[in-house]
Amino acid sequence: MTSLDDIPVTQLKGVGSALAEKLAKLGIHSIQDLLFHLPYRYEDRTRVVPMGSLRIGDIAVVEGEVMKADLVMGRRRSLQVTLRDDSGFLVMRFFHFNAAQKNQLAEGTRVRCFGEVRPGRAGYEFYHPEYQTNPPAMPPADQATLTPVYPLTEGIQQPRVRALCQQALTYLDRYPIKDWLPPALLADYQLPGITEAVRLVHLPPAGAPVHLLVEGKHPAQQRLVMEELLAHQLSLLQVREQIQAREALPLLPAGDRVERFLEQLPFSLTGAQRHVMADIRQDLSQPVPMLRLVQGDVGSGKTVVAALSALQAIEAGAQVALMAPTEILAEQHYQNFRNWLEPLGVELAWLSGKVKGKARQAALSAVAEGRAQIAIGTHALFQDDVVFQRLALVIVDEQHRFGVHQRLALREKGVGGTLAPHQLIMTATPIPRTLAMSAYADLDTSVIDELPPGRKPIETIVLPDSRRDDIIERVRKACGEGRQAYWVCTLIEESEALQCQAAEVTAQELD
Repeated sequence: MTSLDDIPVTQLKGVGSALAEKLAKLGIHSIQDLLFHLPYRYEDRTRVVPMGSLRIGDIAVVEGEVMKADLVMGRRRSLQVTLRDDSGFLVMRFFHFNAAQKNQLAEGTRVRCFGEVRPGRAGYEFYHPEYQTNPPAMPPADQATLTPVYPLTEGIQQPRVRALCQQALTYLDRYPIKDWLPPALLADYQLPGITEAVRLVHLPPAGAPVHLLVEGKHPAQQRLVMEELLAHQLSLLQVREQIQAREALPLLPAGDRVERFLEQLPFSLTGAQRHVMADIRQDLSQPVPMLRLVQGDVGSGKTVVAALSALQAIEAGAQVALMAPTEILAEQHYQNFRNWLEPLGVELAWLSGKVKGKARQAALSAVAEGRAQIAIGTHALFQDDVVFQRLALVIVDEQHRFGVHQRLALREKGVGGTLAPHQLIMTATPIPRTLAMSAYADLDTSVIDELPPGRKPIETIVLPDSRRDDIIERVRKACGEGRQAYWVCTLIEESEALQCQAAEVTAQELD
């Protein structure tokens, strides 16, 4: 029986190979993919706002008559279309346009448009608004509906995606989506079926509770959230089942390095660290791969737990891989482990993107021959030329920076390519237990919920960008007192695509 997943998106009117290629960038290949390409928000276009009442930042629908349409030559050529209604005027500005569009917006034409109010050289302006010439009358208030807004990619505009989704909805009458949730469960939670939910989120009916849709709390949206979370949970449990179907090397320590390591530490383990280590020790001794997530605040002692886990593997004659998402964090781990473990006769290898030439070849040889009992690095550990002789434990710091598939790539480097390595995942991100059970369903969870004596609790504060100068002054004062500060930026260089603070610009600003 044909399903919506079997019908290519090219069956829709107006979708040729070029548009299909662009839709593929959004993960849309079939009609079903398109139906599950859901709106991420809604816009209220149900009423026309007088131009005279607009303020900067307003997102609104206006309607008026074209007073004039001028081609403006400046730093960038633009089409400037001035509209007026009984209360005032507004400019529509287009930087990308053609002659037909200019002719369409001739003087005297009635236009309804939607956009965000910005200040401009001619007063309040809409940049590249969605518009309609000679529009029909607005529907009565009791028949008006919200307008969905979809994720986009380059070369596809909102009106095109909306039109395609409306076309796709017509297929639901002939090809309903299979509902995997039992009717009794839906009834218990008062949730709609999958087909009804998909139809409603794409095309909210007149009279639908606007506030619930805008806040993402409508039962149809909640139904789809449940579907996605359940699919995520089941897929991760399937991954766990597949991994644990393979055997692992039981790591039964035979030497005294663990005891010597604990003796050389200038502090004693906390009760929480000992409890977590008991969980890990038990897991590592089994012939089934350990899959464990260790949570703990910065300073709670996760690194010591990782070192003890590594020593248990080394004492059993195995190798360990420790992976971190950044060069800085990986190198910090390398220095800590070298200081702790080299005095115990443990050889380490350092592998990151910066390690080149002879140094890299030496590290690769040490790992392949088994001389290096621990390899520490970044994503460079994934690479094909990194071959372990007897890898039995993988430790990953901040695994969410890698993703499940990257982390699982290391499992193929296990002993002989047949035994799966044990996996220990560490994170400083506080995750409620119920969320951890969903987001990390493939992992058992341990929490280091106790800081070592004398450690100050971590304080997290969110401040608006309007207080940026206050933050800079606080950092300046702290540095003046001989203290240090990290300033982490999303980007290295400025990007036209992303509105984020770049590290290079920030460095100049703070200098």
